[in-house]
Amino acid sequence: MTGKTKVLIRRHSVVTRITHWLNVAVVSLLLMSGLQIFNAHPALYWGAKSTFAEPWLSMSKQEIGGEAHGITTLGGLTFDTTGVFGWSGKAGMREVRGFPAWATLPSWRDLGSGRMWHFFLAWLFVANGLAYWLWGLAGGHIRKDMLPTRRQLRLSHILHEIGTHARFRFPKGDEARSYNVIQKFTYLAVIAVVLPLMVVTGLCMSPGFNATVPWLIDLFGGRQGARSVHFICAGLIVAFVLVHVALVIVSGAWNNMRAMITGKYAIETEREAA
Repeated sequence: MTGKTKVLIRRHSVVTRITHWLNVAVVSLLLMSGLQIFNAHPALYWGAKSTFAEPWLSMSKQEIGGEAHGITTLGGLTFDTTGVFGWSGKAGMREVRGFPAWATLPSWRDLGSGRMWHFFLAWLFVANGLAYWLWGLAGGHIRKDMLPTRRQLRLSHILHEIGTHARFRFPKGDEARSYNVIQKFTYLAVIAVVLPLMVVTGLCMSPGFNATVPWLIDLFGGRQGARSVHFICAGLIVAFVLVHVALVIVSGAWNNMRAMITGKYAIETEREAA
């Protein structure tokens, strides 16, 4: 007779775990300090200049029917976001600001401090990312664990994985020993595209860097274009984190957290019954 038993396998190395948790802290604070900077001018444009009459995204206070409202525009859409975006805070204590106080670093309006925090944290983010990439390339982690196999690249396999995830059915047994194709595609998109793009567009907003590498900013159509791409990448990271946390919870919160803290992950295997 056979039965099921749980065994602990090595899922994450020490370097992966350290860089992961550092990224959690650094990216969170980077986002908050970035929103503080955004609040200095809560609108986004494409091109080299700020065309004030044509933002593709803006947050502002407007008087409607004699009452103040927070209005957020996105393309041709307009939303009343009173209390959150544009005109934020509790009733009777609201102020004009893009993102609310609880979402920014520092919580009060201080562009200088926001820029100081953002630039300091940006270097920590770059150093942490380089450490992960160098270790991952040297130790084979990226090649062995992150790149999809030929079998995983088959359309039938990709569609199967999408279907099982949509039904909240997650790998069990030996299949849980490695990342599935959706995880690999997602992680590669974030660490190889979105995060590096965040760094590059951030540099494009530095006058000193623009003077050294003037052609780079042209790739984004100008500084305002780079600022917009930077903001979009930040939004993609927030979306990734929200989905990631949700999947961690529904696929086994304790098992996933243990793996990222101790490196050990529990899977079910067949065992011979006496």
